Amino acid sequence: MTIDVGMTLPEATLLRMGANGPEAVSLHDRLKGRKVAVFGLPGAYTGTCTTAHVPSFIRTAEAFRAKGVDEILCISVNDPFVMQAWGEATGATAAGIAMLGDASAEFTRAIGMDFDAPAAGLFSRSKRYALLAEDGLVRVLQVEDNPGVCTVSSGEALLAAI
Repeated sequence: MTIDVGMTLPEATLLRMGANGPEAVSLHDRLKGRKVAVFGLPGAYTGTCTTAHVPSFIRTAEAFRAKGVDEILCISVNDPFVMQAWGEATGATAAGIAMLGDASAEFTRAIGMDFDAPAAGLFSRSKRYALLAEDGLVRVLQVEDNPGVCTVSSGEALLAAI
């Protein structure tokens, strides 16, 4: 199944780094009763993800909050150690963006956003997308046709759509 506007995001357990190591994060709990911007991308420290996608949400974080968005989540098929380091290196963590790992790609597959790019060494990765969910219901969904491009899934594009 590929997620679409009007559908509810499935429950998923993602990972983040806590004070004592990796911690499970219930996506359902993060979404319940809240307005949340979620963006997914192929991988931490990869080209477009690092130079365009994450910076676009850092630039727009305050504008999202001004529009009533409670939280911004970045989800990638990476482990929580990498997501923590990447969040610190890019400034995403300082901007208040939650960097969550979908280490087994379970959530990414459940919403139909998985892809493989063997030539680039990418297997079971996430397509590049951005969405706005209200109480877990997808209100806006913007998916890139090409994982190397960040136009419709940028922070600016999602902000303009809400």
